[in-house]
Amino acid sequence: MSRQRIILSVTNDLVTDQRVHRSSTALTLAGYDVVLVGRRLPGSEPLDRPYRTVRMRLLFRRKALFYAEYNLRLLLRLLLSRADAFYANDTDTLPANYVAARLRRKPLFFDAHEMFPEVPELADRPRVKAVWTHIEDLIFPHLRHCCTVCQSIADIYRERYGVDMKVVRNVPMRSAASPIGSRPAKPSPVRTLLYQGAVNMGRGIEQLIDAMPLLDGCRLLIAGTGDRYDALRSLVCERRLDDRVVFLGRLPLERLRSVTLQADLGLSLLQNKGLNYYYSLPNRIADFAQAGVPVLATDFPEIRRVVEQYGIGRLLPSGDENTPAKLAAAIKATLHEWDSMPDDERQRRFDRAGKELSWDNDSHVFLGQIDAMMRHSHEN
Repeated sequence: MSRQRIILSVTNDLVTDQRVHRSSTALTLAGYDVVLVGRRLPGSEPLDRPYRTVRMRLLFRRKALFYAEYNLRLLLRLLLSRADAFYANDTDTLPANYVAARLRRKPLFFDAHEMFPEVPELADRPRVKAVWTHIEDLIFPHLRHCCTVCQSIADIYRERYGVDMKVVRNVPMRSAASPIGSRPAKPSPVRTLLYQGAVNMGRGIEQLIDAMPLLDGCRLLIAGTGDRYDALRSLVCERRLDDRVVFLGRLPLERLRSVTLQADLGLSLLQNKGLNYYYSLPNRIADFAQAGVPVLATDFPEIRRVVEQYGIGRLLPSGDENTPAKLAAAIKATLHEWDSMPDDERQRRFDRAGKELSWDNDSHVFLGQIDAMMRHSHEN
C-alpha cells in the first residue's frame, strides 16, 4: 500500500526555510510521502533533503505578477499531481491550495508563519494590503485544519474569523551536540554580534550599523538576504565599516548553525511596524537559546514572554533602537551581564531553554493535527 502523499508549498527557494524543513522532515519520519514545492532562483543552491523537492522557475520575481504566476503554476501542479492532502505555508500560497482542495475534495492544512497582510512591506501599500486581507476574509472562515507560530496571532485569527489555530512555535530541532552554556574561560577581545534572518525593513539592521562606531571591539555579522541587502551594504561602505560589519549572505542551515555557535550576542531588534512584527516570535530567539547565545531583543509581548521566562537575555524598549547611544549601551550592558554571570547559572538557563524551546516538543502538536486531518478525510 502506497504512503499517503502530502504536497507542501511555499514561495521561497527552500534553502534557508527552517520551519518548512522541520515540518517536511517530521512528516517524512511519520510515514508520509512528502513533496515540497517552492521556486528556483538564479543563485539557488542545490538541495539534499530526505523528501522530494520541486522548485519552479518563474518568469516574474516580485510583486503582483510573481504571486499571480506562482499561484497559477502551483494550482496546475496540484490539480495534476497525485496527492492525498495539500499543505499551504502562509497566505501567499493559500489561493492555489484552497482552490485545488475544493476542486479535488482533498483536505487542506494551513500553516501561518506570520500575519501576512501586516508585514511592514505592505504598510505603505494599502491597496495591496487590502487584496491580501480580502483573500483571508474569503478563505479563513472555511479553514478546518491550521496552525500558527504563537498564541497572540492565534487569538487574533480566532476572534476575527472563528478559526481554531493550534500553536506550533518556530523553534529548532534539539541538537544532542549543542554546547549549551559553554564559553571560553576569557571572552574574545573581539566580540561577535549576530543578526540572522531576512534583511528587510523594520528588522533594526540599519540601526545596528549606526551604533557600530560606538561599539569598539565588536563586529557585526549579518546572515541572510532580502530587500534591503544591497542598500545596507552600500551604507556600510559609505560609513567605512567594511572591516566591522560583515555580510554573510544566505547560509545553508548547517553553516548558519556553526556561525551562531561562535556569536557572543544574538540580536532581534524588530521595529513596531504593524501587528505582524509586534506579535511575532522570531525563530532566531530559539536558535540563539539552543546555541547558548544570549539575546538582545525588542520588548514585544511574545518575545518578552520567552526571554523573561527563561532569562536568556535582555529586552530593549521599542524605539530605543533608533538612538545609537541607547542601542550601543544596551549591547555593552548585555555583554557585561553575561560575561559576569557564573558558569553554572548560565548553564542552567540555557539547558532549560534549549530543552523546552525545541521542535521535539512542538512536533507532537503538529503531527497530531496532521494525523487527525488524514483520519477524518479517510472516514469521509
